[in-house]
Amino acid sequence: MNPAIELKGVSKRFGDFGAVNGVDLTVPKGQRCALLGPNGAGKTTLLNMVSGRLSLSAGQIHLQGHDVSRASPGERARLGVGRSFQKTNIFPQLSLLENVRLGVQSRGGARNWDPWRAAGADAALNERAAGWLRRVSIRRSHDVRADELSYGEQRQLELAITLATEPQIVLLDEPTAGMSHSETAVILELMAELLEGLTVVIVEHDLSVVDRIAHRVVVLERGRVICDGTPVEVKADARVQSAYLKGAHHA
Repeated sequence: MNPAIELKGVSKRFGDFGAVNGVDLTVPKGQRCALLGPNGAGKTTLLNMVSGRLSLSAGQIHLQGHDVSRASPGERARLGVGRSFQKTNIFPQLSLLENVRLGVQSRGGARNWDPWRAAGADAALNERAAGWLRRVSIRRSHDVRADELSYGEQRQLELAITLATEPQIVLLDEPTAGMSHSETAVILELMAELLEGLTVVIVEHDLSVVDRIAHRVVVLERGRVICDGTPVEVKADARVQSAYLKGAHHA
């Protein structure tokens, strides 16, 4: 069986600076893998290369058994890749339902984009979108504009948009960043339930989040993997403790 994600010698250079340097990483289907490391370790850069937002300087990326090393973000999305970002990525002037409906429509291909019919008139699309809003526990009118939500609710909305695309691989970049303890507890409970069975790569700085979500932890320093194991194994590793001590933050 092909792994969900396979990276072979993946590197990214910006001029003379090597942000990611020869990373080999295989993530089996259904595994939740956290990326940790100090600031500048290459975590978000690596996520951007997997999603197609950044091109490779060297190496290969296979997703679901397909070589996507030169594929566009759209092509990767059609292979079942969903992505969230450090900064909330929603459509602030659209309603909650309209935001999630775009995610639903993106998964349906051309048949969900009829130029002669308003998307709002499609009861099936609306119901699927409303279903995702219910699943992420947003207790607001679906007609409310997205920019009227609290920050925590906006992160819940972004999760709904991402999952409405029906991904098999989910890439999450610091999904709890900037949240209060209560907001973090809500999003953690949602992720534990809604990400079950999916392949997940998550960049996260909060070790309590990693303990709750991840089966496996990969630690990067200066664009290289320095440790790979369970959360318990990684926290006990001397190299990881040294790397963390050298950075002011774990993000």
